[in-house]
Amino acid sequence: MWNNPRQLNIILNALYASLLAIVFAGGGLWLVQRPAFVLRTLLIGGDIKHISQKIVRENMLGKLDGNFFTLDLDKVRSAFEQIPWMRHASVRRVWPNILTVTLEEYKPLGVWGSNQLVSVDGEIFTAYPVDPELPMFSGPIGSVRIVVARYYDFQKWFGSLGAKLEEITLSLRYAWTIRLTNGMQIELGRDCNKDTLASRVRRLIVAWPVVTQHWGSNIKYVDLRYPNGFAIRATEMRCILDDPKAKNPQP
Repeated sequence: MWNNPRQLNIILNALYASLLAIVFAGGGLWLVQRPAFVLRTLLIGGDIKHISQKIVRENMLGKLDGNFFTLDLDKVRSAFEQIPWMRHASVRRVWPNILTVTLEEYKPLGVWGSNQLVSVDGEIFTAYPVDPELPMFSGPIGSVRIVVARYYDFQKWFGSLGAKLEEITLSLRYAWTIRLTNGMQIELGRDCNKDTLASRVRRLIVAWPVVTQHWGSNIKYVDLRYPNGFAIRATEMRCILDDPKAKNPQP
């Protein structure tokens, strides 16, 4: 081998390459450890209404482990998203020592169950404080998106009654009950087909001027589960408004 110039050149070139790799690796390590690349500025932006930047910064103290080159962005993003109210975080580096974070909060639609919130997109999350004006939602496991979708329907259907939705309940049998801010409870029953609930509500809305003409604002309970009519209960009385075909309430 020592008498073979070609093999010697190959060995020398390999040694030179290894030496250069070691030099560059050492130089790179020295470079990334320079104080100039220590993260000195954290810029926070985005849609933040329920939590202050001060609280966000306090939550992130000690979690930004690394400098401009070594910081694990996925780990940092996940840490930001663990902060209450945070739905999504976008994190990026800005040369040479800045970290920018854009935050997106959950947009609360209502209270789910006893201690959680549900967003406008049908996502359940936990955060405080809770707005006491938010409507209350409840339903079986896995039904949150169904309840949220119906909330928007109910909001549109019952808007003409002059009250807002205060509570929506979907029972284990998937029967609907709502309560309005004026204290009135409405039983809608089960959604047997795509038009069941809508037709029951239309029946009430059409008759509503006559109903209020007789009983004003004293109506506390409405049962829409009858096949061709509905029952109401006002203060100290109860009445069924239907045609002769109406019998017992349906599911």
